[in-house]
Amino acid sequence: MIRYYVRDNGSVQEIQQLDQASWINLYPPFKEGELEGFAGILGLEPDFFTDPLDLEERARYERFDEARSIILHTPVVNESVKENDAIYITIPLGIILCQNKIITVSPIENPVIEKFQEYKVKNFDPSNERQFILQIMEQNVLYFLELLKKLNIRRSLIEQELYNSSRSEELKSLLRIEKSLVYFVNSLNGNELLKIKMRRTDFLGIKDNEDQTEWYEDIIIDNNQAREVAQLYTNILNGTMEAYAAIISNNLNKFINRLTVVTVILMVPTLVASFFGMNVKLPFALHESNISFFLILVISIGISLGLAWFFKRKEIW
Repeated sequence: MIRYYVRDNGSVQEIQQLDQASWINLYPPFKEGELEGFAGILGLEPDFFTDPLDLEERARYERFDEARSIILHTPVVNESVKENDAIYITIPLGIILCQNKIITVSPIENPVIEKFQEYKVKNFDPSNERQFILQIMEQNVLYFLELLKKLNIRRSLIEQELYNSSRSEELKSLLRIEKSLVYFVNSLNGNELLKIKMRRTDFLGIKDNEDQTEWYEDIIIDNNQAREVAQLYTNILNGTMEAYAAIISNNLNKFINRLTVVTVILMVPTLVASFFGMNVKLPFALHESNISFFLILVISIGISLGLAWFFKRKEIW
């Protein structure tokens, strides 16, 4: 799908003509040959538009004659129905600058771009390419931070549940959060390296604009903060998973230990009863006494209580 936007009368509006548009947003589904035809109209290689559609594409930038391309990673909700998949994943977001137009390309509808489409970003002007790109980068970092807060809140709630019961459902949820954080850390690392390289080469041409330079530095700082937060949450979660694994193992050992002690204690009266039930001469076997059964029962219970006291004293139970 290809959508065209232009700023008119102080607001951004969607239009139908390519030549009047200052911002073009592309995302699947596309008609057969639609991307190739669009690339031909702008005089660009189709790779400019197909590369950001690859979910495994790395963060990078490149030039081709008068055209420039930037590929960032942005977070999105994982639509997978599998219960062991990450809650959030990251996807490429391509930003292409050519013929005084800004073109954004995503493999799916991107929540960062949707903020601009829904006019939730102040002072949004797609005709100002430097400002627009900086706003996209800023909103992208802010969305990372927003989702990190949600993941941390979710992790805290699951930990509270684990305090009361060590069910596998909570552990699976923690594993999904851990996978999401791995995506975030890797993508934020790639985005940070990209922005540092762009600053060094002045790829956006903002070196002489003090305000935009400071703004770009703030974006790099925020990206670094998001990366450190994601790494911190990952370390906390790894420690939590290891701690609960140790707790579960310890509880299992205690259960097996108690079960063994109970088995030993119950085995003694069974052994005594089996001795007196043998068809051989044993005490009380030649005497018809009414207290024989009770005497044997008392002996069995006494030995069992003695074993229980011994295990308790040794803190085995």
